[in-house]
Amino acid sequence: MASANPSVDCVTKVELYISCQGLKNKDVMSKSDPIAVLYCYDGQRWREHQRTEKIKNTLCPEFTTPITIDYYFELVQKVKISIFDIDNATSQLDDDDFLGDFETTLGQIVSNVTCKGSLKLKSKKLHGTVTIRAEEISNTNNDVVGLQFKGEKLDKKDMFGKSDPYLEVHKMTSDGTYMKIHKTEVIKNTLNPVWTTFRIPIRTLCNGDYDRSLKICCYDYDNDGGHDLIGIFTTTLTEMLKADRNAVSYECINPKKQAKKKSYKNSGHIILQKIRVIKQYSFLDYVMGGCQINFTIGVDFTASNGSPQKVNSLHYIGQNGRNQYLDALIAVGNVCQDYDTDKLFPAFGFGAKIPPNYQVSHLFPLNFNPTNPYAAGIAGVVGAYQSCIPNIQLYGPTNISPIINHIAGFAREAMKTNSAANYFILLLLTDGVITDMEATKRAIVDASKLPMSIIIVGVGGADFDAMEELDGDDGVLRCSTGAAMRDIVQFVPFRQFIQSPPEVLAQHVLAEVPRQLTQYYSQHDIEPLRHR
Repeated sequence: MASANPSVDCVTKVELYISCQGLKNKDVMSKSDPIAVLYCYDGQRWREHQRTEKIKNTLCPEFTTPITIDYYFELVQKVKISIFDIDNATSQLDDDDFLGDFETTLGQIVSNVTCKGSLKLKSKKLHGTVTIRAEEISNTNNDVVGLQFKGEKLDKKDMFGKSDPYLEVHKMTSDGTYMKIHKTEVIKNTLNPVWTTFRIPIRTLCNGDYDRSLKICCYDYDNDGGHDLIGIFTTTLTEMLKADRNAVSYECINPKKQAKKKSYKNSGHIILQKIRVIKQYSFLDYVMGGCQINFTIGVDFTASNGSPQKVNSLHYIGQNGRNQYLDALIAVGNVCQDYDTDKLFPAFGFGAKIPPNYQVSHLFPLNFNPTNPYAAGIAGVVGAYQSCIPNIQLYGPTNISPIINHIAGFAREAMKTNSAANYFILLLLTDGVITDMEATKRAIVDASKLPMSIIIVGVGGADFDAMEELDGDDGVLRCSTGAAMRDIVQFVPFRQFIQSPPEVLAQHVLAEVPRQLTQYYSQHDIEPLRHR
């Protein structure tokens, strides 16, 4: 389910470093004095964003002033680099010599890390090249720390048993009080518990201050909520990091018992057995490290869409050559294609009778070539879709588990490499209620273990309430075989975006992909292919 403002948490700042080779010389007595200017396209016109410094007397400048810009995965951010020869002291550029420009997208730049292009003059001829290198700006410590504790000889708190201990981790705030930031699971009926390893972001644990005081409380769990304190101790991340070499033991002290009994020593020991600081990589770390985003399209050709020859059909292609299916496909595909090197996209249909025997198929290539189901670019997918419609008979039912399982097969092979080389996005365009809901849930639960995300766009005016269940925003998706390991599905009804520009739909359906990708690789301790 789309959030009200999905891009707020997805913005990343990047720095662009620009250099040129072989610029056109506009000065008679010396070489040019170039400056680079970045323009951003706002949907109507190019607006200047930032300039580099001017470098005197060179045709091969290497600018040192980086251009800082906000990057959003879910948007197509068109940018243009223009080079000028500065001949005067004014800030206006219309009286300076134009040395060429190069248009691209920010997605192309960050996915290639180093992006190179030819500069186009006003005459449309090419002269010289520009190279743009991207670097992510990281102002915060996004690393996490993994901790494993155990208890030894804890106090017995239960009358008819031992204790049911659990831990709470608290950090000191700026006003000197402690705030709870984590609670472990409860271990039943033991005085020697071993808790499962848990992870906490370092910024959550101590705001990056390794010497900030931390208080860890051990309680005996009671069903009525009146949990009994076993004991507490204080420490710091700096002190806990000593467990990297040898386990660190803490006396678990109960202040009330300590105050009452002079002979009191402790209420047992809490031992930090293992600690590990885990580098948290960003989406750009993976993309700029060489991770390919493999984009696949699945289109619903069931009879509920209506005959494509009729104007009221969702597959009817109007005079403008478009319909809701194509609008959604183009909006999302235009973003994803920037992250796929070969720009070849598998495109499938489901729910139709197909040639030559006109048997119902729940997974067929739009080009009817099972050995090569790829289309060249999003334009190629559009062409395959338009060519497919006259050759099929819309039928049913709406089964989407076959295509999910098909793409999951490729993701499973990628998983075996234990590398961040390939991540898969499946875009499903459908008009109604899924017929194989339980099989679809099982397919999604299985796919949640794989490097894969699923985007479902509901086309038309049908009731999509059942679809919301597949989107894990309201809780973990469950099926007869278990629960999803992570939320990998994003569902949106297209009707909410009919009056909006195409980029708004793309922004909503793709906003969660960076988090889903980094979550998968983080859970499997997989680093980017190339470290920057």
